[in-house]
Amino acid sequence: MQHNYFVYILTNINKTVIYTGVTNDLKRRLFEHQEKVKSQAFTSKYNCCYLIYFERFQYVTHAIEQEKRIKGWSRNKKEQLINSFNPNWEFLNDEIN
Repeated sequence: MQHNYFVYILTNINKTVIYTGVTNDLKRRLFEHQEKVKSQAFTSKYNCCYLIYFERFQYVTHAIEQEKRIKGWSRNKKEQLINSFNPNWEFLNDEIN
């Protein structure tokens, strides 16, 4: 059985804020960020709802490990990861089915 867990990175419209998260349903989670379902959350406060990076994992433990790794990185290292995947920091929300 194939499982899907995602580590993802969001930014705001000006690309000045970076947020890293993990989910088992990326499309639903993006919707929740866009609709500010958790109005007191970091992403709501800083209007982070634009997907600029994601990677899929079969096992939730691997996804959580990667999320923790990325969250521990410097801003510069996070930017390097994003640039290797999405050099123009294009918003990828519409590419998620």
